Amino acid sequence: MTKKLLITTLCGALLGAVPLSPTLAQTPAFTPAVQAFIKVSAPVVALTDAKVIDGTGRSALLHQTVVLRNGRIEQVGPFKKVKVPAGAEVINCAGKTLIPGLVMLHEHLYYTMPVGGFFNIAQMPYSFPRLYLAGGATTIRTAGSIEPQTDLAIQRLIGEGKFIGPDMDVTAPYMEEPSLDIPALNTIKGPEDAAASTKFWADKGCTSFKMYMHATRADLAAVVREAHARHLKVTGHLCAITYREAAEIGIDNLEHGFMASSDFAPGKAADACDYPTAHQGLLSQPANSPAVSELIKLLISKNVALTSTLPVFEPYTGREVVLGGGLGALIPQLQARETAVWQANQGKDSASVALFKKEQGWEKEFYDAGGLLVAGTDPTGAGRTIAGYANRREIELLVEGGFTPLEAIKICTLNGAKYLGRDRDIGTIEAGKQADLVLVAGDPEKDIRQLRQMEIVFKHGVGFDSPKLFESMQGKVGLN
Repeated sequence: MTKKLLITTLCGALLGAVPLSPTLAQTPAFTPAVQAFIKVSAPVVALTDAKVIDGTGRSALLHQTVVLRNGRIEQVGPFKKVKVPAGAEVINCAGKTLIPGLVMLHEHLYYTMPVGGFFNIAQMPYSFPRLYLAGGATTIRTAGSIEPQTDLAIQRLIGEGKFIGPDMDVTAPYMEEPSLDIPALNTIKGPEDAAASTKFWADKGCTSFKMYMHATRADLAAVVREAHARHLKVTGHLCAITYREAAEIGIDNLEHGFMASSDFAPGKAADACDYPTAHQGLLSQPANSPAVSELIKLLISKNVALTSTLPVFEPYTGREVVLGGGLGALIPQLQARETAVWQANQGKDSASVALFKKEQGWEKEFYDAGGLLVAGTDPTGAGRTIAGYANRREIELLVEGGFTPLEAIKICTLNGAKYLGRDRDIGTIEAGKQADLVLVAGDPEKDIRQLRQMEIVFKHGVGFDSPKLFESMQGKVGLN
């Protein structure tokens, strides 16, 4: 087992006009610092002659006009049929593509920052929210917090127009029994403590809960009981608990695809995490594993969603140093660190390559069988995964794994919205929905890497300058 594998596992549709809701979210009074990155702020905007990939998985529509009014999508229809409202700001989108704002479900506001010889993580409260929005993510779920009070404060500051970032579903601190020597990691001591922690952070405003590697079945049962009583959801990056056990207890979501599954570990002991053995169990499974197929059937029967986090597991050989082209976003010291690690791993990660390809196939099998596959990035691990850049990279890697661009975009938009219970409001480009969408200078259906050419990210109808946001964070990640 390589050090990198251990680290990455640890961290792991013509639509006519429809009546708009009488209750519209108020646009916040943006501070001057935020206004500097706003490119479009008119109450009525007409995006004309665009290709529209609407997020439903249906075929893309050509030469479409999308009208935004007061933060909602008012109309979507053929360029020659939709009348541009008087006074609207018109943006010619010929040769460009509109996709929904991304809804990404395994995000963090922290980054890998070792402490001496110990693996550790440090909060990035300023750079990461900006980078998420720059990368097209208009809604995120933080899948585990180290500073939940900071995450909740950032959520509020974004809502008040003082910070730049996506809408946030904030996850409580990790539910983890004492074991790992990670200074920033929260721990619990038994199911009573797990239940009390769930109640406490639910009252503080956290809306998701995440079980971690050494949490037990009793811990999970306690968290599920308390969270579900409040109609909140529980996910997990597991090890001591198998996927089958978690599904039977009532978990809602499993992180990292099948990469955190200990179901195939020979001699698996109850409530015990033996990561090397679990990893070997996965490596031993063939790509067309009947055992994995049976597990997939069980998870789907129990309505358990699966989160793909391919960027944090992407092999080194022949690939980018920092995924999605984000090397320049790091402070110089971190650029040097990541480049050195990348160079040292060239041609030495054949086991990672083999398992990565199998994981891509298993995720596709889960999706094709009817499972709810959602996506995230997990910007931590070995340090190659950065907010914003990695969100676009996740879509590219889904396509690399066999999904069509339309399917990959659906996974990262509508599917995420479905999991959050917000698919009536976000996740697709349809009349009546919140105006969260991304203008891309190109056609990602022809070349998925053209997603990197994002121009404007609309959140609640306000258009943020994506390239300017990315540029503002060059050389900053690792500072704040």
